Amino acid sequence: MDCGDKKTIPLGEMFGSNVFNDVAMRARLPKGIYKKFRETIDEGLELDPAIADVVANAMKDWAIEKGATHFCHWFQPMTGITAEKHDSFIAPTRNGQIMMEFSGKELTQGEPDASSFPSGGLRATFEARGYTVWDCTSPVFVKTDGANTTLFIPTSFASYKGEALDKKTPLLRSMQALNQQAVRVLRLLGNHTSQRVTATLGGEQEYFLIDRKFVERREDLRLAGRTLFGAPPPKGQELEDQYFGSLHERVASYMAELNTELWKLGVLAKTQHNEVAPAQHELAPVYATVNVGVDQNQLTMELMQRVARKHGFICLLHEKPFAGVNGSGKHNNWAIGTDDGINLLNPGNTPHDNVQFLVFLFAVIRAVHKYSGLLRATVATPGNDHRLGANEAPPAIVSIFLGDQLTDIVHQIKKGGASSSREGGQLRLGVTTLPAIPKDTTDRNRTSPFAFTGNKFEFRMVGSSQSLSGPNFVLNTIVAETLSEIADHLQGAKDVNSTLQNLLKQYALEHEAVIFNGDNYSPAWVREAAKRGLPNVRNCVDAINEMIAPENAAVLVKQGTLPSGEIAARHDILLENYVKVINIEAKTMLNMARRQILPAVMSYAAQVANGMGSLKAAGLTPTAQARILQRLNSAVEDLDAGIEALSAAVTRATAKGHADKRAAAFRDLVVPAMEKLRAVADGIEPEVSAEYWPLPTYADMLFYR
Repeated sequence: MDCGDKKTIPLGEMFGSNVFNDVAMRARLPKGIYKKFRETIDEGLELDPAIADVVANAMKDWAIEKGATHFCHWFQPMTGITAEKHDSFIAPTRNGQIMMEFSGKELTQGEPDASSFPSGGLRATFEARGYTVWDCTSPVFVKTDGANTTLFIPTSFASYKGEALDKKTPLLRSMQALNQQAVRVLRLLGNHTSQRVTATLGGEQEYFLIDRKFVERREDLRLAGRTLFGAPPPKGQELEDQYFGSLHERVASYMAELNTELWKLGVLAKTQHNEVAPAQHELAPVYATVNVGVDQNQLTMELMQRVARKHGFICLLHEKPFAGVNGSGKHNNWAIGTDDGINLLNPGNTPHDNVQFLVFLFAVIRAVHKYSGLLRATVATPGNDHRLGANEAPPAIVSIFLGDQLTDIVHQIKKGGASSSREGGQLRLGVTTLPAIPKDTTDRNRTSPFAFTGNKFEFRMVGSSQSLSGPNFVLNTIVAETLSEIADHLQGAKDVNSTLQNLLKQYALEHEAVIFNGDNYSPAWVREAAKRGLPNVRNCVDAINEMIAPENAAVLVKQGTLPSGEIAARHDILLENYVKVINIEAKTMLNMARRQILPAVMSYAAQVANGMGSLKAAGLTPTAQARILQRLNSAVEDLDAGIEALSAAVTRATAKGHADKRAAAFRDLVVPAMEKLRAVADGIEPEVSAEYWPLPTYADMLFYR
């Protein structure tokens, strides 16, 4: 593996080489300190300050050997991306020299300025103090940016008064709640060996690679991350020749370098392939503990974009950068496991009599059905509005795919008790040289928003640009709540088994409506879902408002994930973000329409008119040219009207009062005006000579390598 230093380093040595992982800690910490620090991580204990000093000193020496001169507290504010404040290791000495110093306090606590980050009204602008607090369960790592090498410390971010101003703190709180309630249930089921329960995460990441020279010529891609104009190309994805197709050399080289950089940082990048749309690709990692998985996905997105620039690409993470072709999601593979290696969502060979599995399965089913609005809110972004319900993504209706085997077991339980499990058997292909392979008990369903896939659930609604924190802290929280209900029922029961059987039957009856194994893309399912009482929250603004619905807010408060003030703040931040994103897109659209597209159409119309004059002077009748000119002139009129309408809509929406009114106005006034203006521009694009059209086309961007 070429790591840039012109020598080959075995992958086993290179993997995790820039992470202060267990191997590095074991080698550099005194045995007693190492043991206590491991207990702190594994058992969720409070960090002893005396241990922190020793750990910090070992980290500093390790980082300096890697070339680091600075350390930074790396956190995830409510912007959805990461933030970092860098401090050097140097400290002055009395003789005017310096020494390299890093204390336990500097490791565990930082103080960045919190005044310019979104707070949703939790604090006034003049209240600047914020704290970053080390999350010692997520590994520290060294990263090089240009000529600068820094020790990165994953942290939570909170205000002076202790309010969470980030996406990590609620995730850690939810992990604590899930562990507490899951262990309660395990004890009542007779498991006295497992000590901790943790959610695990595997976040698949879809993305587009577009040649940089095209992006530099498109203001919409530079400012909005998606094309605001663009007619469909002659060829799209209809030949289905991109999906899992052979990798272009340039793309393969990009993927190779991306893998190397991720592996150095301990990210278990596992799978890579071409996705459905032209120029679209996917990377999937191996599972990690949920907070580590979230951190690693943030790193993955950052490195995807950085490495792309080195290869002359721009990596687009927007959910729908190109109209008419597949958008990009982030499949959130979520499971629950114990510290002694039990996957609580593994059905085993006979799931009908695997009581532990059935309890946790029904806890998830109940949570997803009961709190579907809250789950929908976690994927509410302006970009995802373009994707959810399209042909490559699940609809905005939250339902669960269980597959034939588990659905049959649910039906048996509903009728009084499960006594059998369907078997998968073997698959033979009729070729003697091909071995028989074990057949799964059920097919997969890529149209389902929340699908059971063997020993985990895949939440497919998450957008490609999102932080995975929100979907996972809500999943953890709502499952913790349903596990708490189960534990409460079993706690005082005289006959635990009988009580449990009755409870599972009740859940099977109450939540049958959310189970759907069919085609979620079908219009018939939309009608059927309405009959079942499943909500269809079609837009981002309505979905965000689900956060503050009484039953949804109550569960977040009860499980300690978010107090009511922080819920209200996050609600306002998300609405304000929607307004800001749509406002940027609308203003960018107006810029491009006024300064590029309208002048181009007018110039080409003038050329056609001049040509008509020349033909008439030669005694010819320019019939075709007259029809073309008529269409161009109509487009000029419609473009001008569309520009004026969009400008007026932005003015009206901006004038609204509170964030909820502005967000609704941008949704109801600005977005439709943008769609109308785009329709006119995209309609006339094929009529305008290529030498006049000012923007790289879809064909240019999607098929040039």
